[in-house]
Amino acid sequence: MSSADFVHWEKRYAAPDYLYGTEPNGFLKAQAGLLPKAGKALAVADGEGRNGVWLAEQGLDVLSVDFSPTAQAKAKALAARRGVAVRFVQADVTAWDWPTAEFDVIAVIFIQFCGPPERRRIFAGIRQALKPGGLLLLQGYRPEQVAYNTGGPSEVENLYTEDMLREEFGSFAKLDIKAHDSVVSEGSRHSGMAAVVDLVGWK
Repeated sequence: MSSADFVHWEKRYAAPDYLYGTEPNGFLKAQAGLLPKAGKALAVADGEGRNGVWLAEQGLDVLSVDFSPTAQAKAKALAARRGVAVRFVQADVTAWDWPTAEFDVIAVIFIQFCGPPERRRIFAGIRQALKPGGLLLLQGYRPEQVAYNTGGPSEVENLYTEDMLREEFGSFAKLDIKAHDSVVSEGSRHSGMAAVVDLVGWK
């Protein structure tokens, strides 16, 4: 993550409201029935904490990772208001020393802030950090999202295709990938019809 990117996101997160709201991502919430009753969960690039806090509310031991101290301060405040314990690590996930086979669940929700080389490093870290049999829950925008202009990056190379996700996670024991157009309503930054792709996989 460049210093310019750091300044950009710090300024964005300095807004008093929660940019993407305080409720969990709709796709993530819909997978509640797949979550284990206990275990370790990782929320990747968790920003202001809406997804990590929700995972903690489901009874999981959550590690929320993000590079922005401003976003993490808001995430810690959200966890306190919700009465749950969440562990936080401030780190750039493109350069983080990913643990090995540590997490039962990894949530990867709209983290499309980097190009293909950095994305490959992140995805390799995800594969490394997930336990055998662990659950990966991922949602992101598809290239068609650029035309909708309702959220996400303008750089098409940052967006996901079904084939790209199958290539990255095709070694998993079970993989379910679905592309669809749906209305997304997540704060001021994700609002309106969107071209998304969902991945549910077990390593």
